Amino acid sequence: MYFDHEKLIVYQKSLEFIDFTEPILQRFKYRIPVVEHLDEASTSISLNIAEGTGKFTPKDKCKFFDVSRGSALECASCLDILIRKKKISEEEMTYGKKLLHEIVSMLIGLIKSNSDRVYENNIDYNPASESI
Repeated sequence: MYFDHEKLIVYQKSLEFIDFTEPILQRFKYRIPVVEHLDEASTSISLNIAEGTGKFTPKDKCKFFDVSRGSALECASCLDILIRKKKISEEEMTYGKKLLHEIVSMLIGLIKSNSDRVYENNIDYNPASESI
């Protein structure tokens, strides 16, 4: 390993997610927008982890880790769309979301360890119970 980001488990997991998505991406002779977005967002996870790790200030690090987390959530949405369009299997969606959940959890840990943000502990938030 040559760089600090390569030592991070979250970075290795992000590469594992790219390994997971590549066969899915290759199935499409003509890329539909959600597939293009999955390709871009999955790549963004790794790129932003690497860039954030290379920053010197906690605030700069968090900015890139936040973008990486957002890209992971976009990937989860892409998987939701692909399952609805019947382009991936239930097993693929489940495995992909498991990887993404691990990535998001680790990114939240990196963000918390590099920031002075205030977090509420043990708050049970159920968005389904919220009224619009």
